[in-house]
Amino acid sequence: MKSPFKIFGLIVILTMLLTACSPAATTQAPAATQPPAATQPPAATQPPAATQPPAATQPPAATAAPTATTGAVSNTIDCMGTKQGDTLTMFYQWSGQEETKLNQILKPLVDACGIVLKPTATRDAAVLDTQVKAGTPPDVAFWQITQAVQYQSQLVAMDTLGGHKENYAQYFLDQGTVGGKWLGLPVKLDVKTIIWYSPAVFQAKGYTVPTTWDQLNTLVEKMVADGNVPWSTGFESGAATGWTGADFLEDIMLVQQGPQYILDIISGKVPYNDPGVMTAYQTYGKWAMDPKYSIGGAQGTLATNFNVAIDKVFADPPQALMVRQSGFASGEILTKYPTLKYGTDFDFFGVPGAQGLQAGYDWMLAFKSTPAVKALVAYLTSTMGGANWAKASFDLTPNNGGAGNYTDPALVKKAAFLAGAKGVVPSAGDVIPGGFGTAQWTAIVNYINGKDLAAELAAAAKVQAAALKK
Repeated sequence: MKSPFKIFGLIVILTMLLTACSPAATTQAPAATQPPAATQPPAATQPPAATQPPAATQPPAATAAPTATTGAVSNTIDCMGTKQGDTLTMFYQWSGQEETKLNQILKPLVDACGIVLKPTATRDAAVLDTQVKAGTPPDVAFWQITQAVQYQSQLVAMDTLGGHKENYAQYFLDQGTVGGKWLGLPVKLDVKTIIWYSPAVFQAKGYTVPTTWDQLNTLVEKMVADGNVPWSTGFESGAATGWTGADFLEDIMLVQQGPQYILDIISGKVPYNDPGVMTAYQTYGKWAMDPKYSIGGAQGTLATNFNVAIDKVFADPPQALMVRQSGFASGEILTKYPTLKYGTDFDFFGVPGAQGLQAGYDWMLAFKSTPAVKALVAYLTSTMGGANWAKASFDLTPNNGGAGNYTDPALVKKAAFLAGAKGVVPSAGDVIPGGFGTAQWTAIVNYINGKDLAAELAAAAKVQAAALKK
């Protein structure tokens, strides 16, 4: 008879073998096949579904990590230490639909950080000047770069407020730098170096969009030979009569000289009576002064309101086939002719051969460094801020984060121009102090009226030199 201890041992061994071969054992993954803990998504980025607020009410996530140290972010907003109910006073000239779009852009920031916006909307720059001189400036102002020069001692540098320089082309940073400090943040941009036309009319007449300056000249001459008027150049605008002519002249200089030439005119390095300026005037004058090339010739150019000049190209039948005007022209076209369709009845192409873009800018200036101001700067200069600006269709954003986020087809096209530009420059008359803009307008009006070009440019150059103390 076998020992009971041996029999017991055999039973234990059999039990262990049966357990190892059971179904539960065969379906259990060995510990070695589990993903290492380090590869699991961090709990903070993957909260349980039950703890998520409804998507419609959830604001963009606020983060404690400063964006200034982590770079521009795509899905978080840095509140920069703001507290619920902190106010942000703003000064700008937008109203109506423009103000609505701005609020749309800022809503994610407001929702995430609890900031209360307190805007002042007016087109009177004197109101801002009064506030600054009284020692009660707004927290931020959206205005012109000339105000950055004017108030430079009272402004706070953008990079000290959490601004993301990496999201802007160097030429924007250079133009926003005053006294060695980054004081101006470009936030809204309207492309000016474009020509409006009717694709339907072009097709009917057998014309194609030119892609070089020589092709544009050839097209203009072909239109004249066919008995058509190429240009509508009217620039009557009350006390500002001539500004559309000055803008067209700057585009011609971008073709003939390039963007640095414009910047040198603005700085005074190139005097306004430089031979390059004279050449541009003569090129423009050939078109604007001759009734074969523009509606009514010189007198039509001087007497026709700049908005009416746009209308004439899209009348039925058209009185001219092209008008050089900035992005706002689409609004005028649809106001006058609401049934016209973009892309079919009206469209635009870039001034062919231009080596850069002329644009109208709106800049943000910061008078204070409160947490709310820092949060605003960090947000608008982030990738998210650029994307949200583009999605709101509030013209173009100079922020690279806007790329790929435009939905309006015209803005998509303009954004492509901006992305491919070698340089972007403001209209010279918009940024130089001392009445140089008015001097430009006077020069072009007098020249179109038949006065001596050299004398007119010399007079404008004198104003330019006095303004810049050259």
